[in-house]
Amino acid sequence: MDFKTQAAAANGLCGLAADALLVVLSGSTPPTDLEAPLAELLAAAIKDGDFTCKTGQCLYAHRVAGVKAGRVMFAHAGDGSVKAWRKAVSLGVGQLKAGGSKTLLVAHAGGFELSADHAEALVAAAEDAVYLYRETKPSAPPAPKLRSVLLACTKAQQPVLAAGLERGLAVAAGVTLARELANRPGNLATPTALADAAKQLGKSHGLKVDVLDRKDCEKLGMGSFLAVAQGSAEPPKFIVARWMGGAKGAAPVVLVGKGITFDTGGISIKPAAEMDEMKYDMGGAASVLGTLCAVAQMKAKVNLIGVIPACENMPDGKAIKPGDVVTSMSGQTIEILNTDAEGRLILCDALTYAERLKPAVVVDIATLTGACVIALGHHRSGLFSGDDALAAELLAAGEQAQDPAWRMPLDEEYDEGLKSHYADMANVGSRAGGAITAAMFLKRFTGKLRWAHLDIAGTAWKSGAAKGGTGRPVPLLTHFVLSRAG
Repeated sequence: MDFKTQAAAANGLCGLAADALLVVLSGSTPPTDLEAPLAELLAAAIKDGDFTCKTGQCLYAHRVAGVKAGRVMFAHAGDGSVKAWRKAVSLGVGQLKAGGSKTLLVAHAGGFELSADHAEALVAAAEDAVYLYRETKPSAPPAPKLRSVLLACTKAQQPVLAAGLERGLAVAAGVTLARELANRPGNLATPTALADAAKQLGKSHGLKVDVLDRKDCEKLGMGSFLAVAQGSAEPPKFIVARWMGGAKGAAPVVLVGKGITFDTGGISIKPAAEMDEMKYDMGGAASVLGTLCAVAQMKAKVNLIGVIPACENMPDGKAIKPGDVVTSMSGQTIEILNTDAEGRLILCDALTYAERLKPAVVVDIATLTGACVIALGHHRSGLFSGDDALAAELLAAGEQAQDPAWRMPLDEEYDEGLKSHYADMANVGSRAGGAITAAMFLKRFTGKLRWAHLDIAGTAWKSGAAKGGTGRPVPLLTHFVLSRAG
């Protein structure tokens, strides 16, 4: 969709041309800054008990006398915060998208001021409301007719809000890419297909993309990554994508994304129920490509490198077995007690590889543990880091992007659970604190890196009626990378 700012007309919102007008309200009483036709409509609805100025409420009216837009909707955004604004816009667009509106004018009333973050949230809410996966579903409903969204504001606000819309469009493009990749079935979204998607992104957005094959990884000594891949007929791919928009020689931000394109659990096979959702186990990889897309679209002055180990985890006759010992790229040996704890086995070699990139910081992103879902549910991603300043940066980026995380502990006592009689470490500990012991495992491969780990098992996709990839944490990562741009 197209998003632009729209300066108010001489007679206010009533005189602006659009197929639909969405007015986002705030406060517990009717706003005093609405033109007469809109104010009278709202007052009548409140008097009749159809609207009570409470968060989440909507009111629709058709062909209101004195209003140029043919459809009028009010949506209440509580205190006018960015979070509440986004929910109100999402609710309004969700109800209007099924109709015949091609252009939508969004305005606010009730005293709160719009910021660039409000503008960005408008794009995120609207794009999310109209998104529908169609790649392998010819019978999917036709796309909504809505094509243009205008944000009403004063002339003085236009530069700031236009910048917010531009940032929102870039983030939305990254989120959509991540969702599309995660939603594709495992027979189409193979490691090779993921590498091809990275190459295509490189061509369209000016990235340098290198793809290492099995022999390349063998030469590098990636024994842990290749151990997971050995049970699959699909060849593994190790993807390195670079956006070098910053100063020459400046240390890059490195994002490492788990790219398990389908996870059966291997020999430690998963239950059949909901195993179809394991096509989303490359959500970390998808979010890295989505972030590269967003950052490159904005031509950000920052050096950003995405590292993606991609393979399947299958129960073939050649697959790793519980009790096997493998040697990682770092030289450390790992006893594989559970083949379904494979994400950390591919990430550890990717983290070791990341050291040669001489990064400023490294953040790995993975749908790593069901334990994180139990701990945090589906609202906040789990954040692990021993670096307080880095953790604070990521948390702040998540809050600004409406893509929140929550910091989890990395106390050294949790490391005790990874001891092994037969190797330097085991790949799992006890069930208790599973998300933490997984992070402690990864920490062993970070050396002196400034490192953080995001467990997105609860946030990268939704189950149930709204099943599908969410594109998270592309917004968080994009804001984090932009905060480091020159």
